[in-house]
Amino acid sequence: MEKNFDFVAIGDIVTDAFIRIKEASVTCDVNKERCKLSMNFADKVPYEFVEVLKAVGNAPNAAVSAGRLGLSSALVSVTGDDHAGGEALATLKRNGVALDFMKSQKNMETNYHYVLWYEDERTILVKHQAFDYKFPDIGNPKWVYLSSLAQNTQIYHKEISAHLSSHPDIKLVFQPGTFQMKMSVDELKDIYRRTEIFFCNVEEAKRILGIIEEITIIELLKKITELGPRIVVITNGPRGATAYDGEHAWSMPTYPDPKPPYERTGAGDAFASTFTSAIALGMSIPQALSWGPINSMSVVQYIGAQKGLLSREQLEQFLKDAPESYRPKLIN
Repeated sequence: MEKNFDFVAIGDIVTDAFIRIKEASVTCDVNKERCKLSMNFADKVPYEFVEVLKAVGNAPNAAVSAGRLGLSSALVSVTGDDHAGGEALATLKRNGVALDFMKSQKNMETNYHYVLWYEDERTILVKHQAFDYKFPDIGNPKWVYLSSLAQNTQIYHKEISAHLSSHPDIKLVFQPGTFQMKMSVDELKDIYRRTEIFFCNVEEAKRILGIIEEITIIELLKKITELGPRIVVITNGPRGATAYDGEHAWSMPTYPDPKPPYERTGAGDAFASTFTSAIALGMSIPQALSWGPINSMSVVQYIGAQKGLLSREQLEQFLKDAPESYRPKLIN
């Protein structure tokens, strides 16, 4: 068993069933920041097709992304002992993700989510199984990427913190999932303090900080930095992303789409894992910022979070072909 991977991702693994909806409507608030998907209640709603994607989720997506960019990657996660679990393990293996730290729990079902896909956006119906989480000995990898876990994992997070404390050379990346953002900052204080790179979007940053009023992106970055992370990256949809290292901040536009996005699942995972991989490969923050949006652009051209993930050679070709305006900008 190899114990010194470049990149070890930790988080729940799921099967996603994408249901392409034909008849629905979307209503949004004035700023188009909060929208609702509407369908006729107590009716038969037609759909176009269903596509089932295996071995996905924030952490699995990141592990596949890092592997395609040249890092040795592994995943720490739990499946059920059902058919979906076996398919998930086989899919990871085909994508070059090591299974050393995977666990299959008896008499449990693998996480299965339903993705209601309308136009180029999606609403996900999630259910995380109450697995018996026990953190394995992952050794001393260079980078650990922690993301979405179920809500019954407070003790598991403490086990992760304990391993990180006893292995100070490991660099931690934290991309919190839904339930981790519902946990208080105090509950995860050891994780925040240990984090090398932190990722979220604007709305998630405000949710974590308990902010409802308007606030600038620079103020958000600084407030998240006060929780402990050394580098904070906040994405803002079509407005691009901003990174802050405690001293300087850089903004980065999105990479031009070759055609309108087909489906947006996994864009954030692609950005965060690609940025991290660039840093792990020895690049600067501005260089990493120029890598991240390219993989996001590619992913949204396909169904799901993994099909569009690029190799390093493919990504560097897109960077070579980028317009002059596609450059990181120092803003602070």
